[in-house]
Amino acid sequence: MGPGVSVTVRDARVLASDRRWIEGVYRDYLDDLAPLNTGIFPILGEIGHREPDQLTRWFADSSAKILTVCKSAAPVGFAMVAPGRALPGRAPVDFHMAEFFIARGHRRLGIGQSAIALIFDRFAGRWEVQEYLRNPGAVKFWRRVVSDYTRGDYEERVESGEVRQTFRTGPARAPR
Repeated sequence: MGPGVSVTVRDARVLASDRRWIEGVYRDYLDDLAPLNTGIFPILGEIGHREPDQLTRWFADSSAKILTVCKSAAPVGFAMVAPGRALPGRAPVDFHMAEFFIARGHRRLGIGQSAIALIFDRFAGRWEVQEYLRNPGAVKFWRRVVSDYTRGDYEERVESGEVRQTFRTGPARAPR
């Protein structure tokens, strides 16, 4: 990114304009996911759920951190950090990157990587990030971002059509 361009991350629940911005780009987010044929998003309407209902659930979930990614204070993306979960045979995680989106006109500029570093720095603990193997762009992005952030100190598993990276952030890891 060029000089004078700053990336910040803020709580999307604070400003009503952030929620409206997320509502405005949510269809783009779903359009990005639809070609993956995950079976989740394309059928929302068929099972009685609508896009606004999904966003209402996100914002109503007090355990999730809904974040607005900003470039020079203007919204350009969003993230949802969910509480971790215990998985059979694995160490429990504290945080799970549940959603991450950068608007199309702002991709490949380093904004996503900068935002992710801010998010990982803000929420110290054991993390899990997962991508669908059918989304090679996401797999490549997350592998690069997680590897850069952790300096290669992460674990990766590929199973059931998903790639999962687990790693630790915060005081327990060496400084970057």
